[in-house]
Amino acid sequence: MKKQPQSITILQLYPRDMNIYGDWGNVLTLKRRLEWRGFATKLIEYNVGDTFPDDVDLIVGGGGQDSGQLRISDDLQKIAPQLKRLADDDLPMLVICGLYQLFGRSFTTKDGDIIPGIGILDLETIGGDERIVGNIIVKSPEFGEIIGYENHSGLTTLGQNTSALGDVIKGVGNNNIDGREGARYRNVIGTYLHGPLLPKNPHIADWMISQAIIRKYGAVVLDPLEDKYTEQARDIAKKRPR
Repeated sequence: MKKQPQSITILQLYPRDMNIYGDWGNVLTLKRRLEWRGFATKLIEYNVGDTFPDDVDLIVGGGGQDSGQLRISDDLQKIAPQLKRLADDDLPMLVICGLYQLFGRSFTTKDGDIIPGIGILDLETIGGDERIVGNIIVKSPEFGEIIGYENHSGLTTLGQNTSALGDVIKGVGNNNIDGREGARYRNVIGTYLHGPLLPKNPHIADWMISQAIIRKYGAVVLDPLEDKYTEQARDIAKKRPR
């Protein structure tokens, strides 16, 4: 009897309200890189009012406008206990821009509205008067060079004991003061990098995949993939002006 392939379930968090910068590309990258290695993938969505699934292996959430963050705020608080439990249990998550902010303690909009976060990441964000826009390169101790595009007005400050995703080589990052970008908690990555992030940085996608497989099935060795075109695209992206 033919052996069934191992399966990984990817959850996209609030795609109706928090998916305005091509962040769907992050989900697609994870899906394709799993399938190319023989894994079965299941894609599910969670939107406001849905029942949070019991079976999930990877979580990806994207960016949105302040209005989108307000729409999901109450619902996000309702599912915060499940998300915190999964984060503490080392489930890999990638949250971009708006959801990055709401995974922190709070986001204060430019108009002074305070949107409470869920505190998985120890950080606070305040809406700024000017947008931070442009190509960005970040140096990470774990992932090496990370290439992306930032487009945000929020200014994020990390807690004293919170690790950044990396240090900014070109660009601005979390704010215009400390030269850091993103935040980490266990297997949770929060970042302002759009582009989307994972097609330009497949090594991060493979790290997330590895962590999901280890958590579900135990030790894993991922088959290498041919990424020459990605490497060429990364070389071009690094040369682009700010």
